[in-house]
Amino acid sequence: MSRFRFSADFVLLVISAATLTAGAVLFALGLATIARAVWFIGALPVLLALALSIGKALLERRAGVDILALLSIGLALTLRETAAAAVIALMVASGRALERYAQDRAKREMTALLSRAPREAVRWENGQWASVPLEQVRPGDRVMVRSGACVPVDGALSGAAQLDESTLTGESEIKQREAGEGICSGAVNAGAPFEMVASARSDDSTFAGIVRMVRAAQQERSPAARLADRYALFFVLVSLALAGASWLIAGDIGRALAVLVVASPCPLILAVPVAIVSGMSQCAKRGILIKGGGALERLAQASILFFDKTGTLTGGRARLVSIDCGPQTDSDTVLRYAASLAQASGHVISEALTIAARERNLSLSMPSDIAETAGAGLVGTVDGRRVAIGSFAYVCTHAAVAPWSERLLRNIGYEGGAAVFVAVDANMVGAVRMADQLRLETPRALRLLKREGIKRLVMLTGDRRDIAETVGALLGVTQVCAEQTPADKLRAIEAARADGIVLMVGDGVNDAPALAAADVGVAMGARGAGAASEAADAVLLVDRLDRLVDAIRIARHARRIAVQSVVVGMALTIAAMIVAAFGMLPPIAGALLQEVIDVVVIVNALRASRVRSLVAASELPQADVRRLKAEHEALAPVLTQIRTLADGLPQLSAARVAAALSDVNESLDRHLIPHERSDDADVYPRLASLLGGDDPLAAMSSAHREIFRTARLLRQLASNLPADGPDLVQLREAQRLLYGLEAIVRLHCAQEEELFHTMSAGG
Repeated sequence: MSRFRFSADFVLLVISAATLTAGAVLFALGLATIARAVWFIGALPVLLALALSIGKALLERRAGVDILALLSIGLALTLRETAAAAVIALMVASGRALERYAQDRAKREMTALLSRAPREAVRWENGQWASVPLEQVRPGDRVMVRSGACVPVDGALSGAAQLDESTLTGESEIKQREAGEGICSGAVNAGAPFEMVASARSDDSTFAGIVRMVRAAQQERSPAARLADRYALFFVLVSLALAGASWLIAGDIGRALAVLVVASPCPLILAVPVAIVSGMSQCAKRGILIKGGGALERLAQASILFFDKTGTLTGGRARLVSIDCGPQTDSDTVLRYAASLAQASGHVISEALTIAARERNLSLSMPSDIAETAGAGLVGTVDGRRVAIGSFAYVCTHAAVAPWSERLLRNIGYEGGAAVFVAVDANMVGAVRMADQLRLETPRALRLLKREGIKRLVMLTGDRRDIAETVGALLGVTQVCAEQTPADKLRAIEAARADGIVLMVGDGVNDAPALAAADVGVAMGARGAGAASEAADAVLLVDRLDRLVDAIRIARHARRIAVQSVVVGMALTIAAMIVAAFGMLPPIAGALLQEVIDVVVIVNALRASRVRSLVAASELPQADVRRLKAEHEALAPVLTQIRTLADGLPQLSAARVAAALSDVNESLDRHLIPHERSDDADVYPRLASLLGGDDPLAAMSSAHREIFRTARLLRQLASNLPADGPDLVQLREAQRLLYGLEAIVRLHCAQEEELFHTMSAGG
């Protein structure tokens, strides 16, 4: 349909331009009668197109200013001003073609998504690979993705893969994904063929959700466009009144024609759609899919932000802490059963299980007969045995309660975190304890959101109050709402809507009611697209909270440009109408002037496609980011050694204290100190050149000096211990230095990782 309209507008432009030019040549040759006939014929198709568009608008109960163009061409033909009619027709046709070009250009990023939709999948069945329709793929199916092919459904990788995710995220760099990681449909295999285990049906996968949202966005009319229609009706009445008054006062119907010519088409119907769609396109280019122009406008006016904690403020990528199990089962067996079944689920905990199992080199089996209960757990068959994983309450419906579970639940309640309980053949065999971490970009994103005009930051979570308030204090949120049920979240959002436009950000799986209740619901991360495309108004396809800042910035920029274009365009048009009413602007000159106004308005509206992004002009390559993070991970055993010694120092014998301190100092000299010196000498100069300024990493270098100082003091203390062991003062001083060293190194590493993440190419 879009292509047909573009073709029709182009044909009208060609006809009107050709007939106007031919008529001018004939008139110059002295064939005035034939020239007038050619101009008359050239104006008729545009007149007919205007009549059809007005009729369609009336059927849809919309008003528009096309009626002014229709009246001006009709009046010009009636007065035998065929040259004026031909010029007006050319201006109208060029304006329609220009508007169509601007909107098609603005929609380019969103429309590109639709052309990449996968149609079939290669599935393992009956001992061979076979191409099957996409609708036949089920969770747990073994799927192969060939080189250059599109990932058909969401799933978990069976091995390493290289993916081009630019269609989803706008990031052109090839991503290296490892075995066990979850991947989204719509990504393109940029490397060798790989296998995956499907975790969702095609209709529930990420790309299907994106396609639904893009189609809805292309069909939905922005409230600003509807508001423009209402202003257009008012503008039509004013234009007709001014035209009639000029005719009656001057007694010259030509003045009425001049007024109508200048009044059509109005910048109202050109500026708003182009600016809003340009904003939506820019969001899509940055991996932010906005469902419609209305959502973009509400996003621009948002002043209150609610967000879920898990998967939004935290990474949603839990890490394995420990495995508890009964006396008859070993930990690897518990993890293998849990991870094998988890391959068929797209939940973040399931992905963490499969990654943990593959890191331990466990061989996973293909699950079958899968049944998943959202937010609770799933059950299926692994190696011929019935396995259930999930919450304690869920697994208790499939197995008897184990005696060790009470102790584990008590520890979890005290320490926080979560556990995935595992049952095999109706026996609770173990539990995998998981912990989540704050996203690296979360603190910076919240600071930037405040700077962009968000007045209230409210965290909604089902966690206990003490845990929730600890996280809230760490991030500096305005309000913490802990121990929230879905009904509590709904009530909080509905109450806040009386104070302003409410934005709700959730992980898109369990937060659908809250997302639907807010003025603008945003599903966080690619997983949210498939699960909450109906409930959310927007999806952040890039799994970074700071992209929300980009979305708000783009939305406010687009709305500001739309309003600016309307005000400037209408002011220029009204001024031209007044000049025409006084007889100082003939119809042909008025048509040319109105075309100039239309071009100015559309070009200004297209400025909405240019907005400053949060991405730095100079970026740190992903390979460097991965290497720097790997170096930090290598320091983890050293930090654990320091903390363990600090905790256990009072219980050690005099001889053991000296030996333990010597071991720690050796680890510091071998691993920690060389790492920090290398950062100071090699890494920081490179980062400083990317950041700019005289000494942007001065504070970070100061942390290095404090680490060196504390390590030196610890070494001196150990070398000065008496032969019979430390006294109480020395013991306390050793503990103080150990605890202090661990704290500063952990904080310093966290700061560095946030910096690396912020500067990474595409995050």
